[in-house]
Amino acid sequence: MGFKGLLFLFFGESIVSRIIYYLNYPFINQEQYKVSLLSLLLLVAIVAGATVVSRYTRRFLQKRVLPRSSIDIGLQYTLLRIVHYLIILAGVLYALKLGLSIDLTSIAVILGFLSVGIGFGLQYVASDVISGLILLFERPIRVGDRIKVEDMEGRVESISVRATLIITNDNMAVIVPNSVLVRNKFTNWSYRKTNVRLRIPVAMPLGSEVDRVSDALVEASRAVPEVLKNPAPRVNFIEFGDTSLKLELLVWINEPHKHAQIRSSVNYQVDRVFRERGFSVALTQPNVPVLTLRMDQETVHGLPIEQKH
Repeated sequence: MGFKGLLFLFFGESIVSRIIYYLNYPFINQEQYKVSLLSLLLLVAIVAGATVVSRYTRRFLQKRVLPRSSIDIGLQYTLLRIVHYLIILAGVLYALKLGLSIDLTSIAVILGFLSVGIGFGLQYVASDVISGLILLFERPIRVGDRIKVEDMEGRVESISVRATLIITNDNMAVIVPNSVLVRNKFTNWSYRKTNVRLRIPVAMPLGSEVDRVSDALVEASRAVPEVLKNPAPRVNFIEFGDTSLKLELLVWINEPHKHAQIRSSVNYQVDRVFRERGFSVALTQPNVPVLTLRMDQETVHGLPIEQKH
């Protein structure tokens, strides 16, 4: 006894026949397609099944196949996203053909109507989707990269079709539309695996001994383990400012994603060495001259003239 026979046994033939009639009744009856409640349920079931198939397929590839290959993490993520989109697209097309009896050749007509809607109301969404595909294929950023967009910096957590999820240094999630990343300039600290150079500006009071200051800056940078010994740190004398001498400490590192922490460590070491050698950093207040006071053989720099008593 089949499923239909069980329904007849429990509910009676008349009730079951009426239920089947209403489920199959086409409330949209066109020449190209027919839509009934049963066809909609079948469509939802096929799409849900495609989602489940996509999930288990990606899990199998991620745990069994891709770890044995030499493909890097970013490209693996791209391949998994493409597999997901292909399976969902195949499921949707099959659901339209089986559930709504739509001929696949007529999909072009439906896409034509969708393109009109995109042109009027979904142009920004369409731009984000196309930009997402560009990011996935060109790969200017990858999952795990540390990027800086305007004044926001963080790690790329995921790249979807419409937006990219970035986790900032404060552990906050920022959702950036893909079109923003494609149109605008951003910094990718992890794009290349080579060394990068940090520039740390330092302003010293007028009259400071630049050679001694440069030696102190190099000594401070060498005290940081992450700073490379080759190329060696060095100091550039940038210019004579109105109230200070402007220097720049240049150090090389091979961990670009940790540049903020390394910069902070170098600054700590610079402050330590300056205190040991009796150096002071000039104040960079605009239009305020720097006055040097000598008190008990200790030099105090950076006090505005109007503060002298």
